[in-house]
Amino acid sequence: MQTAKRNNYINWDEYFMGIALLSAKRSKDPSTQVGACIVNEKNKIVGAGYNGLPIGCDDNDFPWGKTGDMLQTKYPFVCHAELNAILNNIGMDLHGCRIYTALFPCNECAKAIIQSGITEVVYLSDKYHATDSFIASKMMLDKASVRCRKVEPTIQKIELSFNEADV
Repeated sequence: MQTAKRNNYINWDEYFMGIALLSAKRSKDPSTQVGACIVNEKNKIVGAGYNGLPIGCDDNDFPWGKTGDMLQTKYPFVCHAELNAILNNIGMDLHGCRIYTALFPCNECAKAIIQSGITEVVYLSDKYHATDSFIASKMMLDKASVRCRKVEPTIQKIELSFNEADV
């Protein structure tokens, strides 16, 4: 008799959002860790990124604060996860791809998403939906016919183990 397949596996949205959330764990930002994962029409990952400084900028040489004079905060220096995922893509045309991101993208990332040809944004949280940056983002994405949808996970948590015995 043949053994039946396992039933409690994660769906594609949970898998790709999980990759985005795992990517966020690379962020050095003490207050906000965001990750993004770009997927093509064949469900192949073609880019990933997290919020952090540009390559060549030492994480120890720049501020990570959220308040104060602009140059004493992280804001003029940090690349958002969505932009990094676009810039870190495997060298392919991103037209028709979708991007999974922990936070609904800001207006600057929305511009990059639109320009890159990504056609769908899948997000986990839109906690900044009332801010001007995110209102502008939504307006641009809507006008550019980029589909936006909040992921609806069937699970709340995934635990990873690096213990060899668990493999």
